[in-house]
Amino acid sequence: MKRIYDWDAKFSLRNYTVADLQALKGKRKLTQTTANSAEEAAAASDAGIDLIMGNAQNTRTVRDAAPNLFFTAAIGLPDFPTEADVLKAAFQAMKDGADSVYTARGPHIVELLAKEQIPVMCHLGLVPRRSGWNGGLRAVGRTHDEALELWNAFRRMEDAGAFSVEAEVIPERLFSEISRRTSLVTMSLGSGNGGDVIYLFQNDICGEQASSPKHARAFGNLHALNEQVRSERRAALSAFKEAVRGGSYPAKAETARIPDEELADFLEAISPKEAAE
Repeated sequence: MKRIYDWDAKFSLRNYTVADLQALKGKRKLTQTTANSAEEAAAASDAGIDLIMGNAQNTRTVRDAAPNLFFTAAIGLPDFPTEADVLKAAFQAMKDGADSVYTARGPHIVELLAKEQIPVMCHLGLVPRRSGWNGGLRAVGRTHDEALELWNAFRRMEDAGAFSVEAEVIPERLFSEISRRTSLVTMSLGSGNGGDVIYLFQNDICGEQASSPKHARAFGNLHALNEQVRSERRAALSAFKEAVRGGSYPAKAETARIPDEELADFLEAISPKEAAE
């Protein structure tokens, strides 16, 4: 564990620092997943995941549950539209315990953050929220011209001051060539094994939905368990309703009792009042 002070001047321990990730580039394959709740963060920590990433608003919750994991706080694309909004959100996330921030915005926003010495993860390749510009959800970099444009985008992000990049759905061979030539620590999300870090959303890893994107693999089946819980919940509620209507609930064993003599004394005490009324 590395000893650090966070942006709130609190002594902390981290499994990795920015400097560690840069030094490990091309030398050791790391893992990254998402964490937006205490349970997700604790699960990632218990499983030995190297890095976690989640919404900036959840930073404090995640940090409390996984105090030692390197955490990247995502500054949501539509939630912080102005430069002032982005900068304020980034400072708050760092104060709450983030180790870096993520933005899907362009080099000008990366530069804005980097000038404040905030470690920045950018996003290249398929950026789902901007997929309309690329004709939909598809791999980016399949042609010479598109591959060259992507390479130039990597260079621009380097120049802007990013230290890492989420590289999403880039052809594997192309990405491997780019990854070994860029100074950015590369997080491969659906871009093959050539990245420095292999990244996959926790809901995809755990199989929380009926189907996953092509690049994802479910290593668990929480969807089936959740469906079982969903079915069991409805069955229990229906049984409760029928038990009430049929008179079997509540049963005597499920109700509080009063001794006969105490009830008799109570009834005698209120009888004059009833008579007067």
